[in-house]
Amino acid sequence: MIGTLVNVGTILIGSLVGHFFKRGLKEAHHEILMQAMGLAVVGLGVGAIATHLPASNYPVLFIVSLAIGGLLGEWTRFEDRFNKLLSFVLKGNTNEGLTTAILLFCVGTLSIVGPIEAALNQNYTYLFSNAILDGVTSIVLASTFGLSIAFSAVILLVWQGSIYLFASFAAVAITADILTEISIIGGVLILSTGLSILGLKKFKTMNLLPAMLVPIVFFAGKALLGL
Repeated sequence: MIGTLVNVGTILIGSLVGHFFKRGLKEAHHEILMQAMGLAVVGLGVGAIATHLPASNYPVLFIVSLAIGGLLGEWTRFEDRFNKLLSFVLKGNTNEGLTTAILLFCVGTLSIVGPIEAALNQNYTYLFSNAILDGVTSIVLASTFGLSIAFSAVILLVWQGSIYLFASFAAVAITADILTEISIIGGVLILSTGLSILGLKKFKTMNLLPAMLVPIVFFAGKALLGL
């Protein structure tokens, strides 16, 4: 959990810095920092895909997973329901900022594979890299949307903590194939988030989240059928 705690700490510090020093950041500074972070997120997504796709024994599975997951997410209106849930607590600009922060901090290869790597292999590289990225991003977001961005650290703690605990208890069931497929899909999702940050295309990334469950169901089905 040390990696997750560091990640939470950088978001809290970044939110405070962005909130109290926002007058020192001009609109041009906001724009260039968000462009920089958007490009960094795109790079992380492309890197994850390029790294894990060649290692996949089922190179079409991630495509099928995204299609099925996207349809499930759209059918359940996952993103709309998520936004409505936040609207009960937050309003307007603040809601938009916190939603963006949660998406950036929680949806992506580093935030998902990181806790799994930490639990299975005691490898904290992904989480520490994610902590640096989230810290810089939280400065930018807090300078625009205010201190409410810090609340995303609580969501991140629950999110990564849950993944870490699940991976610790399910270590035997999480095979290399499952981890590879989840990493590919996570790379695609973080790539879509990066493109959204850059303003090139607005993706419904949260509606694609169910895609990450499809490989687990697929491999569980294979095991039950003895294939």
